[in-house]
Amino acid sequence: MKKVWSRDYLLSSVLIVLGLGVWAIFPFQADLIIAVEKWKGVCWVGSRSPLLGEELEGLKATGADALSQTPFGWQKEKNSPEIRWDTTNENKWWGESSIGIKATFDSSARHGIMNMLKPHLWVRGSWPGEIAMNNEEDWKLWFSNYEGFILDYAVMAEEHQIPMLCVGTELEMTSDREVEWRRIISGIRKVYSGKLIYAANFTEFEQVKFWDALDYMGIQAYFPLSNKSDPSLSDLKSGWKKYLTRIEKMVSAYKKPVMFTEIGYCNTVDAAKEPWVWPNERKETALSEEIQARCYEAFFQTAWKESWMAGVFFWKWYPDGKHRNPDFTPQGKMAEQVMVNYFLAD
Repeated sequence: MKKVWSRDYLLSSVLIVLGLGVWAIFPFQADLIIAVEKWKGVCWVGSRSPLLGEELEGLKATGADALSQTPFGWQKEKNSPEIRWDTTNENKWWGESSIGIKATFDSSARHGIMNMLKPHLWVRGSWPGEIAMNNEEDWKLWFSNYEGFILDYAVMAEEHQIPMLCVGTELEMTSDREVEWRRIISGIRKVYSGKLIYAANFTEFEQVKFWDALDYMGIQAYFPLSNKSDPSLSDLKSGWKKYLTRIEKMVSAYKKPVMFTEIGYCNTVDAAKEPWVWPNERKETALSEEIQARCYEAFFQTAWKESWMAGVFFWKWYPDGKHRNPDFTPQGKMAEQVMVNYFLAD
């Protein structure tokens, strides 16, 4: 039978072929979630003594509208299941005590500044990402202790009406234990009515399987951006590309907005190479406000613009403005002006 090819049919065929060609060059990407908020935050350092009042006014003037507060629990060794904490002990630093946390929240809320309570574990001679038990019995005990620790702070957050709670920070060797984490999150939901987030290390966020149980995906975003000794802004922006692609895959999979629960850069020449390195380990490194500020600019020109970005918390912000050299804080440096420019623009 002779086939009759109509002009409309031929035209539609051509369009299909062209469409496939375009798709091959620019693969279709499912719509990513669009965050309904974009918090402009800092990681607030708990002070030794009560605030005087003007500290939060100064923060508000930068355009910031969010802060995280960080009380601590203590773990003697990375392989030890014991965790020590005391939410009622008012002899520790005022800003990390229950009274200080409540006062800081109340004062900041009057300035329209949202709070996230973000309890950390302090591990002697190590960091939370190395916490790992040697056997199943110790794992059971550790999770039982951690559940007690975080539930106490969940109760505090509910009593103080703090709107967001971080259920864990950089616990990289524990986060593959999905059953235990889901149990903890379920327990928190029973005593706390606010939003929940987990702060995954930048090397960890892709292995977390319980993102669906939370309101946000949190990332401690100390991604290395460049190995160059004097990276340009273009170098640093290029460094972000692969990480943003990886984050977007997780956003597509879990349909959750993302917050950078921490991000920061020291005012040193190697700030972009290994952003996570503690200032004590950089004492022999040359200072550079320029590179620190450039790293801030690269963040704002890339990750900050993404539709799934629900907020950022810069590490870190001292109430009294005092700091050492080198240090992560942008206060009094070129990086602060970069932050202010973008925070006030939005």
